[in-house]
Amino acid sequence: MSTAAVTGVCPECETDLTVPPLVEGETLSCPECMLTLRVEAVQDGKLTLQMVEVQLRDWGQ
Repeated sequence: MSTAAVTGVCPECETDLTVPPLVEGETLSCPECMLTLRVEAVQDGKLTLQMVEVQLRDWGQ
């Protein structure tokens, strides 16, 4: 059983995403809001996505 793509929804901007098959723990970027998302679960071709907090380095300017 092989699927060409899986789908999910960005938890931030609610954009429908269609991406190549991913596995739990992989990350991707939402093309609409550029948020980094982590795959929490994959079930029946549907992704459960979670926002990833990206820490920006403070260079002390």
